[in-house]
Amino acid sequence: MPKLKTKSSVKKRFKITASGKVMAGPGFKRHNLACKPQKMKRQGRGFRVLEDQDARTVKQWAPYGL
Repeated sequence: MPKLKTKSSVKKRFKITASGKVMAGPGFKRHNLACKPQKMKRQGRGFRVLEDQDARTVKQWAPYGL
């Protein structure tokens, strides 16, 4: 069987923890921040754990881990 390729966008946007959880960075934090509320910008800091359904999809895109 040939090797499976990892989606290059997944390498840049997600991390997989030692326990297998998938961490994702915040969305809506790149531009047009002046019109967004301060609460939304503040809560968008750091990384967060994805839900199981989304994590399953990301793991399919990264067959050998990140």
